[in-house]
Amino acid sequence: MTTPTDTQARVFAVRMWNSLLATQELLSTYLGVRLGLYDDLAAKGPGTVGEIAQRAGVDPRYAREWLEQQAVAGVLTVDDPSLPAEKRLFALPAAHAEVLTVSDSPVSMAALAVLPLGGVAGALPALLEAYRGGGGVPDAVYGVDWREGHAGANRAMFTHQLAGWLRRYAPDIHARLAGSAARVADVACGAGWAGIGLARSFPRIVVDGYDLDAEVIADARGHAADAGLTDRVSFTARDAADSDLAGDYDLVCLFDALHEIAQPVQVLAACRRLCADGGSVLVLDARVAERFAAPADEIERFQYATSVLHCLPACLSQQPSAGTGTVLRPETVRKLAAEAGFAAVTQLPIDDRFHRLYRLIG
Repeated sequence: MTTPTDTQARVFAVRMWNSLLATQELLSTYLGVRLGLYDDLAAKGPGTVGEIAQRAGVDPRYAREWLEQQAVAGVLTVDDPSLPAEKRLFALPAAHAEVLTVSDSPVSMAALAVLPLGGVAGALPALLEAYRGGGGVPDAVYGVDWREGHAGANRAMFTHQLAGWLRRYAPDIHARLAGSAARVADVACGAGWAGIGLARSFPRIVVDGYDLDAEVIADARGHAADAGLTDRVSFTARDAADSDLAGDYDLVCLFDALHEIAQPVQVLAACRRLCADGGSVLVLDARVAERFAAPADEIERFQYATSVLHCLPACLSQQPSAGTGTVLRPETVRKLAAEAGFAAVTQLPIDDRFHRLYRLIG
């Protein structure tokens, strides 16, 4: 292979092989998350194949293959590779445990990087049909893996960063939430982590979360109960556009949802109606480039791939649909907000690689 074309082909072939290896290892990681193997190793410590198989309820032969694969991949450690297979002691380093178990740690990747892959894998036949026929793929097809993965992906951000962003970049909103028994509406609330994070940071506020998905509302209620916040945080499977709700909230949040809502203008108009006098609307959505360019950086690649595999098909599953997709550029947000009746849109200069935070005015 001596011609420039041959060289380019070889380089690209190596890239594809590396992608294959990464995908295989991520799928193997998915098995560890869903089978509870990482949780077991994190909680109970090192063990032999037989011990870990018994503790986690996994067939010993499968356990051996998985443990050895994880060790050769550098995810687990093994005390002495030269020992017979049944005597080797496998361990999960504490740093790896923080990444591979579900929590509100900023480096926990089980929800962001692992669970969604299971959802996409299950939806692949439906995706092929949608791409050929122009239909959509509802969230239900992606199943519990996508629901739990998507819900947990922003948990750390809502827990550790959201209140600080308000203090630095929207001090009037921060003061309103900190100084009174303010009311907050979390529209398209998902699993409720934003509302829970705000309630923890502002002990006097009351949060109402609204989402049309009854299953994710059940998850959110469980999370609020676990956090001991059911006296101030509630979640309801209800359309936030219900006219009975208008004009009651000091802050209305629409977080990481606008890009996959079929009728974004109508939802933004509902958010506007929910505001009390002097209230505010905040929209958090994907950080993408101001305009299309190719090739692009890894964040743009991630956002586009997410749109191809989930957000656009999910958006198109509801008709009529704007067909927005994950790549919701700032100019489009401003256009949608104007159509919904807002006078202006400003961006709060948050330091986040994946998101932009917009304040909708008027």
